[in-house]
Amino acid sequence: MTPTILAAGLTQSPWALFAGGVVVALVLALVARKLFHAMTVEVEDEETVLVTSFGKLVAKLDKPGLHFVPSRVMPYVRVSPVSQKLDFRHLTDLHVNDSEGTTVMVDLWIEFRIDDPVKAMYEVADWDQSLQNLVAHAATSVLGNRSFRQILCDRSELGRILQRDVSSETARWGLKVELVFIRKVSLLPAVSRRIFESIAARLERARQDIAEQGRLAVAKLEADTSVRVARLVAEAKAQYPLGVGRALAELRKQPRIARAYDELYELSLVRPHRTIAFSGFGEGELRAVDAAMLAPALPDENAARAMVPALSGATDNRRPR
Repeated sequence: MTPTILAAGLTQSPWALFAGGVVVALVLALVARKLFHAMTVEVEDEETVLVTSFGKLVAKLDKPGLHFVPSRVMPYVRVSPVSQKLDFRHLTDLHVNDSEGTTVMVDLWIEFRIDDPVKAMYEVADWDQSLQNLVAHAATSVLGNRSFRQILCDRSELGRILQRDVSSETARWGLKVELVFIRKVSLLPAVSRRIFESIAARLERARQDIAEQGRLAVAKLEADTSVRVARLVAEAKAQYPLGVGRALAELRKQPRIARAYDELYELSLVRPHRTIAFSGFGEGELRAVDAAMLAPALPDENAARAMVPALSGATDNRRPR
């Protein structure tokens, strides 16, 4: 009796009826929201949603907005969003042997986007791993025909070649490669050390070649300078006799001065230590024998050596001085 009376009291209370109605409305709203989300698909910008049923593609939604898909509530229906925005991959430390056999480590930067979501999802099992393997193989093939110097100098051109080679293959997978860039080129430590030693040896050899060229240039310059100086000295020495000749020619125009010059020149030729001159004697006043006897005595050790030159070189100058 008591429960029946309480139930009847509650049914007759207006507040209880209001509370029960609010609860029922909230439950229905939640159920409706769940059903709405279960039957609709939201597509973002630059995104494609693939709808499959039992693993078979039944719809491709690529228009941004809200799409009504009632069959989504079924457990065998799957919705797969595929982003078509620009994406990138950074491949590091790819070991490549160049044309000379040197091991080169290369870092590659790849920018791409999914162009065909259906091919990307169903034409290849794992497009991400396949893309990395393809780029590594293309880098080995393209860079293996270049030397290390060419790889360093032509990175932009080699990046464009890699992009063309990779794009022709990734198009079958629904991928569009927009950029391949060789970001970093390096060598193994042992190889780097050998290359640095080789460069140091080349620089030392170049320094020695430059120094030798400098020494040869200096020697040639000194030789050329010596030749020019010798030529100028010879020309200067040749000018001295010409100058003396011109002076004597001018001197001959004045006979008195010319005679005085000739006399001074004759006296300048006399060697004082071997000649005795007598001046002021008249004709026949002094003979050579008498002059020799009047000559001052020489020291004993020099008499024998100096007597003959003195006699033979004596000058009989009878002109009054």
